[in-house]
Amino acid sequence: MEQIEDWIGVANGLLWGPPMLVLILGTGLYLSVGLRAMPIRRLGYGFRMLWRGRKGNGQGDISAFNALMTSLSATVGTGNIAGVGTAIAVGGPGALFWMWITALVGMATKYAEAVLAVRYREVDEHNNHVGGPMYYIRNGLGKRWMWLAVAFAIFGALAGFGIGNTVQANSVAHALEVKFNVPPLWTGIGMAVLVGLVLIGGIRWIAQVAGKLVPFMAIAYLLSGLVVLGLNAAEIPAALRTIVQAAFTPTAGVGGFAGASIMLAIQMGVARGIFSNEAGLGSAPIAHAAAQTDNCVRQGTVAMLGTFIDTIIICTITGLVIVTSGAWSGGESGAELSAVAFGNELPGAGAYIVSLGLALFAFTTVLGWSVYGERCVEYLFGVRAIVPFRVLWVAAIPVGAYLSLDFIWLVADTLNALMAIPNLVALLLLSPIVFKLTREYFNPPAA
Repeated sequence: MEQIEDWIGVANGLLWGPPMLVLILGTGLYLSVGLRAMPIRRLGYGFRMLWRGRKGNGQGDISAFNALMTSLSATVGTGNIAGVGTAIAVGGPGALFWMWITALVGMATKYAEAVLAVRYREVDEHNNHVGGPMYYIRNGLGKRWMWLAVAFAIFGALAGFGIGNTVQANSVAHALEVKFNVPPLWTGIGMAVLVGLVLIGGIRWIAQVAGKLVPFMAIAYLLSGLVVLGLNAAEIPAALRTIVQAAFTPTAGVGGFAGASIMLAIQMGVARGIFSNEAGLGSAPIAHAAAQTDNCVRQGTVAMLGTFIDTIIICTITGLVIVTSGAWSGGESGAELSAVAFGNELPGAGAYIVSLGLALFAFTTVLGWSVYGERCVEYLFGVRAIVPFRVLWVAAIPVGAYLSLDFIWLVADTLNALMAIPNLVALLLLSPIVFKLTREYFNPPAA
């Protein structure tokens, strides 16, 4: 087992090295420039389209609102609590700054993904609208790029069992065992039963559950974080200075924190930022491809809100709580660090908020990623593979509750990188189409 961990560790280091960071940030920056910063300039327009899309308008299986909620159900998860904690614990406060940068350019990436997903989606044998990177690679780039579509589908199906399943189950099991003394097996079985019941209804049931749970849990967590920040309001300016300074200068060791280089801050910020908001990963467009919409650009403006809400809002709240409380230098990491930070400021209640929030976030993430994995498997093997996939998906949850957390995170990071590469290549090659569709939508030719 140690040998396998070493091999995966080497692969992870190579995949998440400078070339990968340049590819992710470079693609987002290129798309942002090509779109003339449209995702940032049209942020308000995106929220208006989200509100109008609550009931659905056009062909598709779920409303535009529920498509975003399904996407958010997969992204708002352990990355917002455990991921932020890990990024700051390893890369220092400066890692949060690089999470912000990843999110700002990632809005353009997420927008482009959704535009292409709706533009090139198909209808399967069950009359469901299916799409995502494998479809826009096949239908947009042609047969000679089919191998790239297959590669994405394989890596996407495998990655789901890491980032979207076992990581979530493991994080919840650990949090509930520490705080409530719940045996990991009980947690795993309980999550498996609940997920299995929802999966019976497919994406429509998942979207309905996500449409109700995601807004509730996000607002509840944000309010808790704002209460803590309100108590530490005087510390926020100093915390922001620390975050920005640490992004460009090495962070010295202090307390239980070993110190971090600038490169480590960038690496952890980008890797955990992508883990949290999934911009460039190619997962979210699979959900947006099912949206009831009559225009791919309109759905793209809704999709880009996912990155903004996930990282710029929710991850920032978690990060500021950790930094303003001073807990980041205590030696804890992951969800434990977030729990300590909330617990220090809200004695008796803070740690429970983190534990329960983590459980809800992780549950919806497992639901959202089941859609992604299912679509990847369907692309590879057809609709006959859907039921076997769902059985394996549910069975993996209790297993994940028992595995080593460090090993799971390592595998998840590696698979995320392998999944992102085909998608980012496709986005760069298809970017002229995204630019053209965007110009025609916002600046239609005069009659």
